Amino acid sequence: MRLLPTSACQAGMRLGKCIFSEEGIVLLNVGAELTEPLIQRLQQFGVDYLYIADPATDDVQVEDVISDATKTRAIQEIRTQFRTFMEKNSAPKVSKGHVLGRAFGNVIKMIIDDLSENKPGTLIMLSNMNVMNNYLYQHSLNVCIYVTMLGMVNGYTRDELTTIGMGALLHDIGLTKVSPDLLNKPGKLTPQEYEEIKKHPELGFKILKDEPNMPLLSAHCAFQHHERENGSGYPRGILGKDIHEYAKWIAVADSYDAMTSHRAYRKAMLPHQAMEVLFAGVGTLYDQKKVALFRDNVAIYPVGVTVTLNSKEKGVVVGINPAVPQRPTIRVLEDADGQRLTQPYEVDLSEKLTLFIEHVEV
Repeated sequence: MRLLPTSACQAGMRLGKCIFSEEGIVLLNVGAELTEPLIQRLQQFGVDYLYIADPATDDVQVEDVISDATKTRAIQEIRTQFRTFMEKNSAPKVSKGHVLGRAFGNVIKMIIDDLSENKPGTLIMLSNMNVMNNYLYQHSLNVCIYVTMLGMVNGYTRDELTTIGMGALLHDIGLTKVSPDLLNKPGKLTPQEYEEIKKHPELGFKILKDEPNMPLLSAHCAFQHHERENGSGYPRGILGKDIHEYAKWIAVADSYDAMTSHRAYRKAMLPHQAMEVLFAGVGTLYDQKKVALFRDNVAIYPVGVTVTLNSKEKGVVVGINPAVPQRPTIRVLEDADGQRLTQPYEVDLSEKLTLFIEHVEV
């Protein structure tokens, strides 16, 4: 299968992976044929990329780092709990009897169990692909997966993974107390509107800090995830030495996932573009070692994505070298003149150093 921007898909193409609703229900199954109205509908629902069946890449399989069952359970729990807070606009504090800690503790356990089964060196490849859901729900899950897997690479214990995973999963829960119209505004925010958005870390902390079965450090993850190394972050403007390392991990993953997700006011960046932005902020916004470890464990060029080489040949990423993720293996499908090859061939960019990716289809 290959990965294509939904905007580049054409009627007659068939899905290589199912499309799920935010409730985890299969809306379109593998092999479903796309039509123009269906493509437009998917774009309206924020599905930016689709896995498409292609005879030239039918052997290319994309393995997810967590199972569909875990993903569905997580999204359902996030959706249920976050909507509860959205409906309680009177105060940010949890009502008596709420069970956030227990509900999300079970989700975190499933995520850790799934991630533990991945082979050493497995790279993280996540995006808003083949799923229709609210940005906040998917973003919360993505950041949790990024941060938990990086915690494993960093050698955290299971208890530490549970704490940072919970903090990552709920880092943006304060946004449930911000007007949806403001969150989804297509244009630029006014200074007053931006100040409202900037309240969400503190609101999230207030929601989580007294919650039963919730580590206090998880609440601090929500409080500090927008603080920055040079003190330019919010809500308190503290310096890097005063920011907990868990919050620093979440800051990197949160920024990266936000940049690579479609928003009402801009298109999604490609992974390698977002990575360049992160590195531009090293030392001033983000911790250098954490950005470097993030880069080494994230698939910058996802398997299945269509790329153009500096030779002007076009192909699909079919393999990633964990040691050099920015130099994947490409199956070349078209020559420099745009003619389809009768016999596609593969080139490992980690060995062919004169070749490099010049363009990624978006």
